Amino acid sequence: MNSSADWRLLDRRDLFQRVGVGVGSIALASLLGESSPAVESPGAPDSPLAPKPPHFPGKAKNVIFLHMVGAPSHLDLFEEKPVLQKNDGQPCPEEYLEGQRFAFLRGHPKLLGTRAKFTPRGESGIPLSEYLPHLGEVIDDVAIIKTVQTELFNHAPAQLFFQTGFGRFGRPSVGAWTTYGLGSENRDLPAFVVLITGSVAGAGNSLWGSGFLPTVYQGVEFRSQGDPVLYLSNPAGLSDGDRRRMIDRVNALNSQRLADVGDPEIATRISQYEMAYKMQSSAPELMDLSGETQETLDLYGAKPGAGGFANNCLLARRLVERGVRFVQLFDEGWDHHGNVFKSLPNKCKQTDQPIAALLKDLKARGLLDETLVVWGAEFGRTPLLQGSGGAGAGRDHHKDAFCVWMAGGGVKGGQTIGTTDELGYFPVEDPVHVHDLHATLLHLLGMNHEQLTFKHQGRNFRLTDVAGNVVQKILA
Repeated sequence: MNSSADWRLLDRRDLFQRVGVGVGSIALASLLGESSPAVESPGAPDSPLAPKPPHFPGKAKNVIFLHMVGAPSHLDLFEEKPVLQKNDGQPCPEEYLEGQRFAFLRGHPKLLGTRAKFTPRGESGIPLSEYLPHLGEVIDDVAIIKTVQTELFNHAPAQLFFQTGFGRFGRPSVGAWTTYGLGSENRDLPAFVVLITGSVAGAGNSLWGSGFLPTVYQGVEFRSQGDPVLYLSNPAGLSDGDRRRMIDRVNALNSQRLADVGDPEIATRISQYEMAYKMQSSAPELMDLSGETQETLDLYGAKPGAGGFANNCLLARRLVERGVRFVQLFDEGWDHHGNVFKSLPNKCKQTDQPIAALLKDLKARGLLDETLVVWGAEFGRTPLLQGSGGAGAGRDHHKDAFCVWMAGGGVKGGQTIGTTDELGYFPVEDPVHVHDLHATLLHLLGMNHEQLTFKHQGRNFRLTDVAGNVVQKILA
């Protein structure tokens, strides 16, 4: 027997007689990709998270995806625009406003230059804002795409589009597609882990959901303090042995049901019970930063026992070090409709050092070559003034051109890709759609975005829908 469908040809008594042991142990061993020398189970279904070969040899094995929720202003971080600066406070030319829709801007807005100073950094000489001094130390490992385009200009739909390739609920996230395509190399931790700083993004947990894929591929949110996952610890009075026996018996019943109906959600339930049991020891050890050297803690600005973005960046390194396939960091607080020249540098002070530390640490440990690091947000900000100006000046949402950067995992660093016009408003060279970003991410992992599909409601779906081209210039 070679498929879960073959199990349904056996009745339960025949099944027990053939294998001679509890079904639960077979299903668990199979689902977790383990072998049991005492049991021959050629008909057991494969683990949904067992490692899978890529379509072709990929440079990256893992992904750390940094999503800055709310969308930072690329014009004050990565895009030095002398013409915009020269025309600061002047009415925006009419040709830029024709046919445009904005979230909040009304009337005829004025242009808004930056207050940040730009300096060439690294051997590559890439101009960077003074708000990012630490990123400048590793800029030669970074490729900045300056012409990213999306299709939506409100936060929740654009967040969904950035993470799932679709602006409405119901599609799998990029992390779920990755774990579906490649599986996991860790049996004691989830394949896809989510770490959040601040409030959850407007689109909620759909940003790391599995959509129509089996739920075994969805992200698992870890908390920074207390149990990494709620209810992970045993209740008072329940021993580890009691928990083990409980899980075995529940999984035996679930395995019988799986044999009857072949529902992949039952396989998910079995693997998640077992994963929760294993995480009772693996997750607390992972979250305990006290074993890190003081030098490493200082590099990130992290503190054992504390939460925050710095700790999450260090945890991201620890997760990929342990074989976790996809790590998603969300950091909230980048929606600067006002006070952008005060709020933006303050947010950068919280994130710039730990992000640069993450790249340095991965490189020092020999992990950067196989770990793709992605930084970005759901859209950018306009070169137009929102508000009355002065200290309260802000920027509205902008979907037509913004910046995303990648590093490690097959990326050719020390370069910028794409050029925008003199105001930083539209691409004039090498526009890159979000579908192109997703196609490139999958390519670096060794997957062809057109071949990574899942049949749902009668047709094959993919992360990149019916579009997407690999950004060849970013490949090392």
